[in-house]
Amino acid sequence: MSKIKEDKIRFSHRRNRSKKTAWFHPDRYRLCVYRSNMNIEAQIIDDFQGNTLISSSSKDKNLVKEIKKATSKVECSKIVGVALAERAIKMKIKKVVFDRNGYPYHGRIKALADAARESGLEF
Repeated sequence: MSKIKEDKIRFSHRRNRSKKTAWFHPDRYRLCVYRSNMNIEAQIIDDFQGNTLISSSSKDKNLVKEIKKATSKVECSKIVGVALAERAIKMKIKKVVFDRNGYPYHGRIKALADAARESGLEF
């Protein structure tokens, strides 16, 4: 089996394992993260209705000035996490379940989660 195929299988196992406990909580919404090579996106989802309630991204027009000042992608993730938490608190959402979407919990994913926690969200 090729190295690329092994990596894809390992990623899909890790993704399914992390999603197993994050879906369909009766009293909490799900904070789902997507990471690409250049950008990071996060959204709060209501699984029972199938709606995205709040989203934040490093591509948002509202965050362009702050993200241009950032010197690394980790700092961009922190900005996105803070923006998402502020929007969630405005909509009176305090408790969420963190869905890392199969990404290892370090670097940009951890920075986003920590920034959201410090801004008032509870995981």
